[in-house]
Amino acid sequence: MSLRRIALALAALTLLGSGSAAAAAAPATPAAGAGVPADALQGDMSLGDPKAPVHVIEYASASCPHCAHFDEETFPAFRKKYVDTGRVYYTLKEFLTPPADVAAAGFILARCGGQAKYFTILDQVYRSQPEWGVVDINQIFLDIGKANGLSEAKVKACFADPAAVDALNARVAAAMNADKVTSTPTFDVNGKRIEGAVPLSDLDAAIAEAEKARRR
Repeated sequence: MSLRRIALALAALTLLGSGSAAAAAAPATPAAGAGVPADALQGDMSLGDPKAPVHVIEYASASCPHCAHFDEETFPAFRKKYVDTGRVYYTLKEFLTPPADVAAAGFILARCGGQAKYFTILDQVYRSQPEWGVVDINQIFLDIGKANGLSEAKVKACFADPAAVDALNARVAAAMNADKVTSTPTFDVNGKRIEGAVPLSDLDAAIAEAEKARRR
C-alpha cells in the first residue's frame, strides 16, 4: 500500500469518527504501537518552560498554507523572542484541513520521529507544500523521514499503527468538539483567541496583555 493510500485510510478513520461519541471518548494516551515511539502518543507537542507565565496554543493543520506561512515567516522570531527566553510555553494542537489525507499523514510522520524531532519534521512537511501535486507525495514524505533518520519501513509502520490513528482521532475531536476550533491557524494566548496567520505584532500585543494581567 502506498503512503498516499495509507494516509487516505487514516484520514477516513479520523474524519468519520471526529464528531462521534466514540471519538470524543477515545483515550488520550493509547498504548504505543510498533511504529510510533511511546512519547509520540502522549497528547499535544510543546516547546519551552511549562512554568512560563504565558501559554500560547496554536491549532494548526499540516496541509494548511497559512499555517506553513506562519511557520516559515513568523514562528522562528516568535520562538527566539518568547519560547527560548522562558516567557512563553508553546503548544501545537493538531487539526485537519483539506487535503485531510495529507494533513493526517504529515502529523503521523512528525510523530514518527518522537518528541525530539516532531517540530523539525513538521517544519519540513510545511515547506514541502509547494511540491505537492508536482512530486509524488509518497517520495516527499519518505525523503523527509529519511532526512530525520527514519527508514522507509519505519515510516510505513508508523502509518499502519492503529494507536497512532486513534491518538490523532482523539486530538482532532477534542479541538473540534471541546475547543470549538473551526479554522487554522487559530491561537489561544492565556485564554484569548486569535484567528488567522497573524503577524508577530499581534502576538506581541496579546502576550504583553497576558503578562500584564499576570502581574496584577
